Amino acid sequence: MNLNKVFVLGNLTRDPDKRVLPSGQPVVSFGLATNRFYNSKEGEKKQEAEFHNITTFGKLAEISSQYLQKGSLALVEGRLKTNSWQDTAGVKHSRTEIIAERLQLGPRTSGGFPKKEEKQTENKDIIHEEEIPIIEEEDSGEIDPEKIPF
Repeated sequence: MNLNKVFVLGNLTRDPDKRVLPSGQPVVSFGLATNRFYNSKEGEKKQEAEFHNITTFGKLAEISSQYLQKGSLALVEGRLKTNSWQDTAGVKHSRTEIIAERLQLGPRTSGGFPKKEEKQTENKDIIHEEEIPIIEEEDSGEIDPEKIPF
């Protein structure tokens, strides 16, 4: 039995690039950076970044082009694929990418989503959500059930 499964959680290094295959299927590619933190032998804190090429197809491509942007946090689950080719000068190249099978978007504050207190309608009007009421405790330490909003 073989397994080709990858999970990466990181930030987009560039805005998604959307294309369409001759079959009409959408394809989106973007870069994702992951960081590794560790201590050197001397006890010095170190950080290194790893850069990944991500490709999404179909519905995932539509979602990633619509909601992701440079800096967005994303969790990508997929498989590794390496492509090799030879250029016109005869030099052989290869590129390893992650073909996304699942995508989880990061928090709204990382970009791509409307702000938490705002939602955009189809008419592009901004609707402010109702603020959540704050329930304060009385000096007695008990909460008055009549002040609970639900």
